[in-house]
Amino acid sequence: MLKLLADLKNRRHKRVFGGLEILKYIGPGLIVTVGFIDPGNWASNLAAGTSFGYSLLWIITLSTLMLIMLQHNAAHLGIATGLCLSEAAWKYLPPALARPLIWSAMGASVATSLAEILGGALALQMLLKIPFKVGAVLVAALVLYLLFSNTYRRLEKWIIGFVSLIGLSFIYELKLARVDWGLAAAGWATPVIPDGSMLIVMSVLGAVVMPHNLFLHSEIIQSRQWNLADEKVIRKQLKYEFTDTLLSMLAGWAINSAMIIMAAATFYKVGAAAGELRQAGQMLVPLLGGSAGLVFALALLFSGIASGVTSGMAAGSIFSGIYGEPLNLKDSHSRLGVCISVLAALMLILFISDPFRGLIISQMALSVQLPFTIFLQLYLTSSKKIMGPYANGNWTRLVLVSIALAVSFLNIKLVLSLL
Repeated sequence: MLKLLADLKNRRHKRVFGGLEILKYIGPGLIVTVGFIDPGNWASNLAAGTSFGYSLLWIITLSTLMLIMLQHNAAHLGIATGLCLSEAAWKYLPPALARPLIWSAMGASVATSLAEILGGALALQMLLKIPFKVGAVLVAALVLYLLFSNTYRRLEKWIIGFVSLIGLSFIYELKLARVDWGLAAAGWATPVIPDGSMLIVMSVLGAVVMPHNLFLHSEIIQSRQWNLADEKVIRKQLKYEFTDTLLSMLAGWAINSAMIIMAAATFYKVGAAAGELRQAGQMLVPLLGGSAGLVFALALLFSGIASGVTSGMAAGSIFSGIYGEPLNLKDSHSRLGVCISVLAALMLILFISDPFRGLIISQMALSVQLPFTIFLQLYLTSSKKIMGPYANGNWTRLVLVSIALAVSFLNIKLVLSLL
């Protein structure tokens, strides 16, 4: 009888746990989502919607599909090997090849941190009339404080809270605007590149599919050390991780789409020009009402701080990987990586005269570095020596190669358009 009661208790426990089990795996995807709803996205999406209406919504759809595949594949590496992308590069590539790849990724992290700090500084200027360079110092200091005073789990809670606030802010803004949903649906599904839009197309792509996020996702996943478990647990983790990634990336798709739609429905519709984020916040007041500008500025501030944290985490992971170490925000190598990214970005901001264009160019720079990270990831995750039985299959390799070639082709078109 006692044995029967124990068996019933175990079965009941397993059924309850099975229904809630996925909650253990939620978090990494949402942290990555913050990275592609950052102030750089705001600037790129605002420029896209203001200048070209709903017509560039397709690049959000395409970029998000790429992102789902790439982020899942990066997490796949962390689960199967217990290594982040940077650690694996230094372990399995010759130094002559690993060194430029990793330092280019650090450069991408600096470009990302620049956008995050600059966006937060512009938000402070809109809210409190603080000069944007002074605001940049304040935002950088706050980001460093959050990074050096919290653990992973506490950071996850802060970041998920920020993501929720940003999403709710844009839902609120869309409620105020008059959207042509027919044109929006056509824009999501119809790829067109209007004359003069190539820079914006590439900045939107770079703002969504961000190199540092691929490093960060593999780092967050490997920190849980699922590779030390048995095969059944690893395969379960792969399944739940994909669910986390898919849902998180779809949330990011919705928020990025909302940014373009809001700009198209307000500025483009009436022929208004929003040349910078600060101006956009001011122009929303007469167009959408007195509260719209305040909501816009607060959401921008939340975005800058939260994405600044994730950018710093990514830089710490990339830099500590040089020494064969995982990210540890109490370790000197990880802290140095964070400081390089945040402080180098802050120094660049002090020399920027046009913040809005600086945001656009920073996102374009990410798209230029992106193919190198994709090819690195493709090599690592397709190797049976590295991944064992979890190496990419033929279909996955084909998709990853296609993404890398597509991004490379678009980069070539960008260069030709600038000549």
